[in-house]
Amino acid sequence: MTLAPAYSPMDCERYSLLELAILHGRTLRLRWVGRGMSHIEYVRPEDLRTRRHAEYLVLRDAMTRRRFLRLDRIVHFVEIA
Repeated sequence: MTLAPAYSPMDCERYSLLELAILHGRTLRLRWVGRGMSHIEYVRPEDLRTRRHAEYLVLRDAMTRRRFLRLDRIVHFVEIA
């Protein structure tokens, strides 16, 4: 069994920007790293959650699937008008 790396919290300013995007129903262009690859997606953030000692963004992807993305995997995000 492979354990996930220790969680590294997102800084407060970026966390607040995610909260605002959720509150205003904004779409994000999100760049994140997972399984050694970089991903870029357009997503609709829905909520922020804490579980198993890590924080997650609850989102809907372009195919409207509900997903959970660990915040420390997010490299960059920007709101799309």
